[in-house]
Amino acid sequence: MHFRRIIQASHMDPDQAAEIEAVLPALLDRFYARVRADEELGPVFNDAVEDWDRHLATLVDFWSSVMLTTGRYKGDPMQAHMRHGHRIPSEMFTRWLALWNQTTDEMVSPEVAASMQAKAARIARSLDLALHFRLPKAEPSRSAAS
Repeated sequence: MHFRRIIQASHMDPDQAAEIEAVLPALLDRFYARVRADEELGPVFNDAVEDWDRHLATLVDFWSSVMLTTGRYKGDPMQAHMRHGHRIPSEMFTRWLALWNQTTDEMVSPEVAASMQAKAARIARSLDLALHFRLPKAEPSRSAAS
């Protein structure tokens, strides 16, 4: 019964929801194996993550919550990334997304891959903006200085 509620809450085709739930652990294992081995991404991720088994389990919950609205993830991904922001240039998100797109293209149906890729792109953009976007300091208005 719980899985039926997940499907209804996610507004996703039941077959696609089942596909996502079934593939998430293997997909994330493959994806983060690539991330860890990547010349650009690996050093940052390997320094930041102390326990990969625990982190991967957390990521399964995160993606289940993102894609299927299961509510299993209870963390704060923004805060986790802010701690390492000085090591995450905007260009790194492009590489992360390329590996994500490659892995999802290989492991799930085209429709599910497109949905997961769109969510990942939105997440990457949000994280990038949080880490790097700063409004310029406002100059004092002439009327305020008079």
